[in-house]
Amino acid sequence: MAAAPPKVELRNVNLRYFGLEGETEALKDVSMSITPGEFVAIIGQSGCGKSTLLSLISGILMPTGGAVLLDGRAVAGPSRKVGYMLQQDYLFEWRTILENAVLGAEIQGADMGKARARATALLTRYGLGQFLHHLPRQLSGGMRQRVALARTLCTEPDIVLLDEPFAALDSQTRLALSDEVAVILRREKKTAILVTHDIGEAVSMAERVIVLSRRPGRVKSDHAIRFAAAERPTPLAARNAPEFNTYFNRLWQELEVHVEG
Repeated sequence: MAAAPPKVELRNVNLRYFGLEGETEALKDVSMSITPGEFVAIIGQSGCGKSTLLSLISGILMPTGGAVLLDGRAVAGPSRKVGYMLQQDYLFEWRTILENAVLGAEIQGADMGKARARATALLTRYGLGQFLHHLPRQLSGGMRQRVALARTLCTEPDIVLLDEPFAALDSQTRLALSDEVAVILRREKKTAILVTHDIGEAVSMAERVIVLSRRPGRVKSDHAIRFAAAERPTPLAARNAPEFNTYFNRLWQELEVHVEG
């Protein structure tokens, strides 16, 4: 029996931008394969093409070379299989929390009765049940990002893309929310791809960390993140595991962020 195809696959992907100042090569010969239910983080220095990769996987951008595939089929445009959670929550201030959470389903023309029921269940599960009819300005930053996650999952995507989703939060909220989001995505059995500048976030949340080189972005290395515990620790617990510092230091060196004399 043939093995199931990867959930996400990039084959020798290239991307060039053409502008008034000429051609910019953003990505060069990028190949990677992500299995169903896997949680992968992509890290690299600013401008290396991390967020561009997410745009290609989501179908917002098309590669200038190579192929992007979801479940073995070439991406030809935005897909309902993919949910996208951004750095900013982009909640509409004039819509209630529940109305914001069903926005994606509304745009897709889904059954709104089912969408509202699913959004209500998700928001309640994330501790926001009593805020369904509040407006976004009445919520904290962490609560708003929970709404953004509920909106992303309300459309029932197979793949969740996370583009620096915690960067705008204070340190304590960021740690707590990254813990919650990782647990939720694993419980929901989603395939997740996280772009982050935070090495600790990548190590604690992901099962694999892919490092991109400077522009044009290439896959520089691919690290499996394993902990000795029988079950995968939560991100907060992972930061206290003995393996954490080993992975952190290895990735720090990979990123070449140390000061050279």
